Amino acid sequence: MKRKYILMVTIYLFRMVYKFFIYRILYKPDTTKENHIMFADRLKRARVSSGYSMQKLATKVGISANMIKKYEHGESMPSSATLIKLAASLGLKSEYFFRPTQIALQNIQYRKKSSLPQKVLQQIEADVLEQAERWFELKQLWPHFPISPAVLPPATIKSLDDIETYAMNLRATWNLGIKEIPNLTSLLEEHGFLVIMTHIQTQGACDGLQASIEGTPILVCQHQGDGTRQRFTLAHELAHFAFASSLPPELDLESCCHRFAQAFLLPLPTIHAFLGTKRQALEIGELYLIKHRYGISMQACIRRAFDTSIISESTYKNLCIMFSSNGWRKQEPGEPYPLESTSCFKHLVYRALGENIIGEAKAAELLGQSVMEFHR
Repeated sequence: MKRKYILMVTIYLFRMVYKFFIYRILYKPDTTKENHIMFADRLKRARVSSGYSMQKLATKVGISANMIKKYEHGESMPSSATLIKLAASLGLKSEYFFRPTQIALQNIQYRKKSSLPQKVLQQIEADVLEQAERWFELKQLWPHFPISPAVLPPATIKSLDDIETYAMNLRATWNLGIKEIPNLTSLLEEHGFLVIMTHIQTQGACDGLQASIEGTPILVCQHQGDGTRQRFTLAHELAHFAFASSLPPELDLESCCHRFAQAFLLPLPTIHAFLGTKRQALEIGELYLIKHRYGISMQACIRRAFDTSIISESTYKNLCIMFSSNGWRKQEPGEPYPLESTSCFKHLVYRALGENIIGEAKAAELLGQSVMEFHR
């Protein structure tokens, strides 16, 4: 027991010394005004992303809220000991505050409810920036980045039927045929989209957003709940990029993006094969099977059947009433569809390490780990 305790103390001291020397390498007492501003911006972003007020962060670190304010206004810089406490309180590595890559989100569009507080929007944007920043830093280290820029076929949309055609064209361009898409996140990453999963809780008030950074399209969705909602959000945001300037004024953008998401995840030939071309009713069991094979919610499948004239308006309304009365609108019956996760960034970090583009210390930093955690 005593030996175990000594080992734990040794590891703790080693980590503290490691952090101190990293800090001393990155942070000089004669820090320039530019570094003051960079540190101030990063501290505020990290605090907002964590949902902390200045007072709450100050209490965790053991300093005054006024001192946090001075840091965030670029009026002062913390000592090495305080910086380590700030990083630990925010769940970050000290290196985060001095990362050279600086980026900004452009053309942000949310898929959200108007009731979403501005504070939560700031948290989401800060979380997205932190994740995207590491991705772009890695990208800049590659002599020739192995992911090609995102390219979508041109869209000429004059009617809802054109959306069906465009969804099939995109599937053909990406060699998907009419089969299911096992992992939509991986597919989008493979074709040059930066997909970011955020854990910021919004209680259903915001499903995702789309933006761009230096011309790279960013798709953001929640990493919680049912995976079908996650996939539908990604397909919906993809449509925003495709239809950005190609819709006539009489067509509603959000409705068109919804229609594309349904058509892309569940093509017309596929739903006809499963449900037929005309139905008087739909069974919950068959909707459940389609959900788990094609990664589209039962409710979206019902809407798809209505939009493609498989079921009548009265049948559609009756099914909607049934889902509402059973409480299935928020949680559909049966096992939820599994959530997807991003893997491209982690794969590229390991590949860069294997090709001697980066060292182990940089790989660990990009993955948000200590070198010991990376080895373990």
